[in-house]
Amino acid sequence: MRYLATFLLLLLLSACAAPLPPRDPGLAWVELQSSAGTMLMAERLNGERLNDGRFFQVPGGAHELLVRFQYEVNRGGMGIEAESRQITCQIRLRYDNFVAGQRYRIEARPLAMKAQAWLYDGQRNVLARGKVMRCGTF
Repeated sequence: MRYLATFLLLLLLSACAAPLPPRDPGLAWVELQSSAGTMLMAERLNGERLNDGRFFQVPGGAHELLVRFQYEVNRGGMGIEAESRQITCQIRLRYDNFVAGQRYRIEARPLAMKAQAWLYDGQRNVLARGKVMRCGTF
């Protein structure tokens, strides 16, 4: 059993270290960025689960992107040691005008027990704001 757990952990870690696939010029590339100590991963594209959570590649047109954003919140005070909790938020972004061959970026940041996210184009123009679907310690 220990070997199986070790194998699965190594498999998971190797997926994170794998190089990104080449960009398809016929698709728009959407990269994900968050601050240190947080994790932003692609989950679904138009309702379909993705195999690689590090990016989206989408054809031109309208798409719905679902991302998972995780960060830690410290609670405590009045002489009590701070208790750290991991918060996970699911955030939906919708944009109608993706252009094939263009590069986009989703950025997210924590906001107390919620989160904020934006979709930017290559010139850092805000194209869409994410809608937080839910946040919690799940």
